[in-house]
Amino acid sequence: MNKPERERARRAWQAKRRAEIDLDQHQDALLALFDAVRADDHLTRQELNRLIMRHVTAGDRPVPQEKIVAAYRQLVARGVLAFDRALFERLQLKPVRTMSGVTPVAVMTGPYPCPGKCIFCPEAEGFPKSYLPLEPGAQRAEEHHFDPFAQTAARIHTLETIGHATDKIELLILGGTWSAYPHKYQEWFVQRCLDAMNARDSASLVEAQRANETAAHRSVGMVMETRPDHITLDEVRRLRWLGATKAQMGAQSLDDRILEANCRGHTVADTRRAMRLLRLAGFKLHLHWMPNLFGATPEADRVDFARLWDDPALRPDELKIYPCSLIEGTELYARWQRGEYHPYTEPELVDLLVACKRIVPPYCRINRVVRDLPASYIAAGNTTSDLRVVVQRAMRARGLQCQCIRCREVRNEKITPEELRLDTLTYPTDATIEHLLSFVTPHNRLAGFLRLSLPSPDAPRDEILDEVRGCAMIREVHIYGRALEIGAESDGEAQHAGLGARLIEHAMQIARAAEFKRIAVISAIGTRAYYRKHGFALGELYMRKSV
Repeated sequence: MNKPERERARRAWQAKRRAEIDLDQHQDALLALFDAVRADDHLTRQELNRLIMRHVTAGDRPVPQEKIVAAYRQLVARGVLAFDRALFERLQLKPVRTMSGVTPVAVMTGPYPCPGKCIFCPEAEGFPKSYLPLEPGAQRAEEHHFDPFAQTAARIHTLETIGHATDKIELLILGGTWSAYPHKYQEWFVQRCLDAMNARDSASLVEAQRANETAAHRSVGMVMETRPDHITLDEVRRLRWLGATKAQMGAQSLDDRILEANCRGHTVADTRRAMRLLRLAGFKLHLHWMPNLFGATPEADRVDFARLWDDPALRPDELKIYPCSLIEGTELYARWQRGEYHPYTEPELVDLLVACKRIVPPYCRINRVVRDLPASYIAAGNTTSDLRVVVQRAMRARGLQCQCIRCREVRNEKITPEELRLDTLTYPTDATIEHLLSFVTPHNRLAGFLRLSLPSPDAPRDEILDEVRGCAMIREVHIYGRALEIGAESDGEAQHAGLGARLIEHAMQIARAAEFKRIAVISAIGTRAYYRKHGFALGELYMRKSV
């Protein structure tokens, strides 16, 4: 896509966002729309769109759904309507965004040189390496000149406008290799994100962190993207000091031959060591894996994917599957033009992803099966953006069911705490024994879980931070279902039903039986108050208590 086309697409995107509703002019139409929505218990998203088109327009443009939600809120505030929670949830745009119990807010760092030389990675002027101008997240970042405060504040406002709770935020910091950015920039970036959540400026990162413990928008998770070869014990310590609780890393392949052929710049040994260092520090481990790299075949990729689970040093908690996209201007594109590279067809890719998903263990969450790239960027190969749906349909046709966490989440299903069973899945890594404690419904849906990590006695002492040496480690407590605001009562939702407290108590029992004297938790900044209620005290980087 050339520059004029990009500019036209950007203007159209911005025009859609600016479409407003004249509340006084459209009040009767809005009330009729809300009555129609209220009358249909099984309204689909497509049917909602048709109802909006039938009842409300702004000039010659359809009204964006977020404006409908905003109009509903304004009419409630004026006293024209009484708040109807069921109606509000039906109007809510993209409810799946907060079905996992927290509200993700993604922001992007400014452009900075990346140490990687990957042959598949695109570069666009004015953007971090690998990100392209028409990606939604990149567009939002550019609109705000990559300013962390502006991006965070705007995203929170947008999510509130379309009906989502924003008091429990998972902050995802995207853009290039985080560990390669200057330390001063990192500190400033995180501080300003927190300032936006706190709705006030701070004099330092530490001050911003303290304010966020009781802020209206609390950081209940913080994620940075980096590379395996940048992870050292000092880097792990720094990530914790900044407030990170999860690390995303591009493993891409578990075959050194493929990594070298694609000029990835790290080895499988680097990935294994990075996983061990981060796991021993309590981080949630989120890997990226790329099928269809240069030199790979569908058969080789099947073998490679199995290494994620067969190798005890790997076994990630979360995974994004990013099939390699062929993008003009990359070295891979030149090799394709010479006939040296062949993108998988959609049937080949679907068959591969079905084979992959069928062996994913129940302790891992598959967050994505394709990167969200506009099709206009892809020179050849798969352009199907809803590939997850296609793969799920293919699995059902073959009588298969993925057992990953995402496919089993309770989402908006009502639960009865007394009917839940407590399951424990135990598996070894190269340095720990992992326990996944989970509450499961009678229909085998996942209502919540806790990751407990027990370091092995022979785990390398020089790879463990002093503060948590000898401690059992709670790496994650996650209760699923629609995100409820802090203090809100559960009405059949999994959240705020006491499940987290019960999981923590069970983790304490397991740690005690394994003869650990202390237990630590890699608390996010905004969950410190929660863990204090359970007897944990804040040290330098972690919260701990005796078992």
